[in-house]
Amino acid sequence: MHQLTLAEIARGLADKKFSSEELTKVLLARITQLDPQLNSFISLTEELALEQAKAADVRRANGESGALLGAPIAHKDLFCTQGIRTSCGSKMLDNFKAPYDATVVSKLAAAGTVTLGKTNMDEFAMGSANESSWYGAVKNPWNLEHVPGGSSGGSAAAVAARLLPAATATDTGGSIRQPAAFTNLTGLKPTYGRVSRWGMIAYASSLDQGGPLARTAEDCAILLQGMAGFDPNDSTSIDEPVPDYAAGLNGSLQGLRIGVPKEYFGAGLDSRIADLIQNSIKELQKLGAVIKEISLPNMQHAIPAYYVIAPAEASSNLSRFDGVRFGHRCEDPKNLEDLYKRSRGEGFGAEVQRRIMVGAYALSAGYYDAYYLKAQKIRRLVKNDFMTAFNEVDIILGPTTPNPAWKLGAKNSDPVAAYLEDVYTITANLAGLPGLSMPAGFVDGLPVGVQLLAPYFQEGRLLNVAHQYQLNTDWHTRTPTGF
Repeated sequence: MHQLTLAEIARGLADKKFSSEELTKVLLARITQLDPQLNSFISLTEELALEQAKAADVRRANGESGALLGAPIAHKDLFCTQGIRTSCGSKMLDNFKAPYDATVVSKLAAAGTVTLGKTNMDEFAMGSANESSWYGAVKNPWNLEHVPGGSSGGSAAAVAARLLPAATATDTGGSIRQPAAFTNLTGLKPTYGRVSRWGMIAYASSLDQGGPLARTAEDCAILLQGMAGFDPNDSTSIDEPVPDYAAGLNGSLQGLRIGVPKEYFGAGLDSRIADLIQNSIKELQKLGAVIKEISLPNMQHAIPAYYVIAPAEASSNLSRFDGVRFGHRCEDPKNLEDLYKRSRGEGFGAEVQRRIMVGAYALSAGYYDAYYLKAQKIRRLVKNDFMTAFNEVDIILGPTTPNPAWKLGAKNSDPVAAYLEDVYTITANLAGLPGLSMPAGFVDGLPVGVQLLAPYFQEGRLLNVAHQYQLNTDWHTRTPTGF
């Protein structure tokens, strides 16, 4: 049962081949047995899962149907879940139980999903390796000595190891797409505003976006259907109709114009990954796509702009964690200043502290114009590059990451080296565009992803291309040894 995709689970439940309760028990036992190797979960919610599974079975017995009714998933541990610990991978929130459900959680629960638990993540979603979590690093099931990517590494590792069919994740600079590439999954970052951020603990509010992580584009379409939609509680949510993503998967790619930016294939890209990307291009050409070289001239400025904007927003968002109202509080504070300093010093890890300091510096009176304002101008140039490109092409294709997953600890002493791994993914967040990563092959036994970007609200186009590609390749069907 653990090898079934979301789509296969939906068909199996509809045909009464098994019940949601039976499936849930199998997966909970598998998590208990295998997750100690991976550390992909922070919290298991066995009691809730069995309760939801039984309720889903009753709903099906009463004639209800739905692709997500009775489907087991997990939530990245920054989606608030009522009465359940929501830690953000941080000591700061280790004792925090959310008093309400995030919109994503409540929408998926209403659709009938079964929550198996909360997955591990980089602390406050800050990282590209899932090594900054207070609960310890997550291991990549393809090689336990390597990182699974971040910040959604727990969700990615759990799905890749077949502990569950799909999971929610978030993407601020590539945190869905990069772990998907590192663990042989399909991951989709929707258009900014497509999925509600209400109840999703913020890192950088103008960049954060929730999305699905699964093994196939078809499964991502099913999960996104349940997550997407307008939310009046979120002022950045877009009131735009949600199409039937699954219905659009089988469209022809004949005449589809694919742009390949020349800047993607410069220094820094592993030549073996470049070869796999070219192979993916050939597969899409066989399906009728037309390839065109394009240029994104301001891409070179994206990383420095991102690492000013994101920490600036983080320094503002994380100021609420002060030891006063909720979260970690130091012992016996001498006064209010001591309470703030020690609570934050003890509660936040090194990477979070580093980004708060960078952000506070960039926003300070003497440096706002020199750094933050300039970064926002670069952000507009990056967006303009994409708008120009999408006048000529329908989607943009390239590598998801410049290198395969690195060894645990390999970049801990050089955070900038880890930041540079986001070079292909952060532009979509700066521009607010939808992006998808899908499996494209292996380098030294480690998975590699190919990234697709599309115009605003064209998630269906990305899913269609990925689904057609997956009908003609088998990379996404490979399973890590031992899982």
